[in-house]
Amino acid sequence: MINQINTKSHTQMETCIQIFQSNVNNIRTGRASPTLLNSIYIEYFGSKTSLLQVSNIVVEDTHTLKINVFDSSITSLVRKAILNSNLDLNPIVHGKDILIPIPALTEERRIKLIKIIRSYSEHSRICIRNIRRDSNDKIKKLLKDKIISEDEERTSQIKIQKMTDKYIKKIESILLKKERELMKF
Repeated sequence: MINQINTKSHTQMETCIQIFQSNVNNIRTGRASPTLLNSIYIEYFGSKTSLLQVSNIVVEDTHTLKINVFDSSITSLVRKAILNSNLDLNPIVHGKDILIPIPALTEERRIKLIKIIRSYSEHSRICIRNIRRDSNDKIKKLLKDKIISEDEERTSQIKIQKMTDKYIKKIESILLKKERELMKF
């Protein structure tokens, strides 16, 4: 029973880290990267479809992305989706392809992006702490129902706390790495 709680907590915390990493990867650093467009979806044949499924994204050079849309009839939809995203990108239609110049970041924009990343990290920390709280509540319920002893409860809570500390350190590590990347000129 306790092993199931630990396994579930581990899985949920890992998911929190993956979501945080995904959010951080979508923040641009002035360099072209196809992962920048992972969060863009378009309306294609009546369903929301990822840009990755309807096109090929290539890094043209360090400051330009090139999107080769498979179906030329949706080129304008792709352009509009990129414009409407909060990425501050200005796509240029060039025949069947779409070119996306990635402008260099200003100091003001870098600071704003760091604030956004810090809010993502705080949200992830809260997520991990909530998982810890839920796990501890389940363990206390097992103790109350006399399924486990007090020693097992204490040991389990210590284990969950160590897991929580480990994942919060991962968040800090990702945050510091991205801040350093953003502050490079």
